Amino acid sequence: MTVEWTPERLLNENYLDASSPFRIYEHSITNKIETHWHEFFEIAFVLSGSGVHTLNGVSRRLERGLLFLLTPADFHEIVPDPGETIRLYDLIFLESFIKYDLLELIYANSPYSYPFEPKEADQLEELCRRIWDETKNADIGHSILIQGALERLLIDLARACRKSTPEVREDSSAPHLLHPSLRRGLVYMHHHFREPLTLAKVANYAGLSATYFSECFSKQVGLSYQNYLQQLRLKFAKSLLASTDLTITEVCFAAGFNTVPHFERVFKQTYHQTPSGYRKTQA
Repeated sequence: MTVEWTPERLLNENYLDASSPFRIYEHSITNKIETHWHEFFEIAFVLSGSGVHTLNGVSRRLERGLLFLLTPADFHEIVPDPGETIRLYDLIFLESFIKYDLLELIYANSPYSYPFEPKEADQLEELCRRIWDETKNADIGHSILIQGALERLLIDLARACRKSTPEVREDSSAPHLLHPSLRRGLVYMHHHFREPLTLAKVANYAGLSATYFSECFSKQVGLSYQNYLQQLRLKFAKSLLASTDLTITEVCFAAGFNTVPHFERVFKQTYHQTPSGYRKTQA
């Protein structure tokens, strides 16, 4: 019997009401927020304060104007500077709350973090405040306005990230180059790869039979379904090893692998060193 040790995963049931797929918070952070991830999506806008935000192992300054997004496949950590209080709007939502086209956009444009200039930051703050007010007042049509404002935040972030990394446009694995059904399956995989994810489940989500989906996947992506899924998990594990103090066992299960021996074997086959050996090279 295997026991799963992982960092904290914030669950839908603890942060979202059963009747609503969306919620907004205004947080004041004075202490370190340890590495964690969520079942839900989260987009946050920094109002004031300073510190360091580490998203999927990549650290950057956290100051007013930073807008960042986490999908259920991402992990992050926040460390305020000494004596600083980080204030931010934190919007969390389920996958079902936004249009599928936006899920594709989120998948295609990574990383999901961008520091906006003061004028743009003021506009984003106004937009977040409108969402906050609409949530509290719950007037007629408030849910429509909230959804539209949230979608604008996501699009602004995706556009900004895309402009800052123009090489993404030439990526041959970009989802718009694939068959729509296959693209739908890939988007789902990128958001859920740490969960138990069978070929049949993803094929069903894509609207195809498992056999046909597997055949199309191998032809268009260039890897088998299982190999692609394994690569997603290995890449995630590699980021955890480099940027956290999690044990090898914790990294194994957090990345979606079922046993430590299997994880260590495929990691070594792919990166030509053991997980512990790789971590030592990052020290």
